[in-house]
Amino acid sequence: MADQHHPRQLQDPAHQPRSHQVVKAATAATAGGSLLVLSGLILAGTVIALTIATPLFVIFSPVLVPAVITVSLIIMGFLASGGFGVAALTVLSWIYRYVTGRHPPGADQLDHARMKLASKAREMKDRAEQFGQQHVTGSQGS
Repeated sequence: MADQHHPRQLQDPAHQPRSHQVVKAATAATAGGSLLVLSGLILAGTVIALTIATPLFVIFSPVLVPAVITVSLIIMGFLASGGFGVAALTVLSWIYRYVTGRHPPGADQLDHARMKLASKAREMKDRAEQFGQQHVTGSQGS
């Protein structure tokens, strides 16, 4: 009973009254047409602005091109410096959390890799000692 009185039911478009479909189509056409006219006006304004600005760009290009290159290099330098600074702070924060035992993401993989590397190092050390003893024993017998 409450469903019949609820005005905003989601209905299949085929079951909606014809007047609702007409209103929806008119609204969509109006919105689409308005946006199309707006995009045409923006295109016309862009063409007019380029027509006016192109001679100025040609006249001032010996000054503007080096200035744009310089400003872009300065901006890229600041962005790179800031990015590396953020990366460094992130790494230092991760190391601090790892050292203080707060278990940051990736700590398990780091511990596993450290144990594996230490195991291989011990294995290589033992092999080197065995090779050294065989080499010394073999040279004493000659």
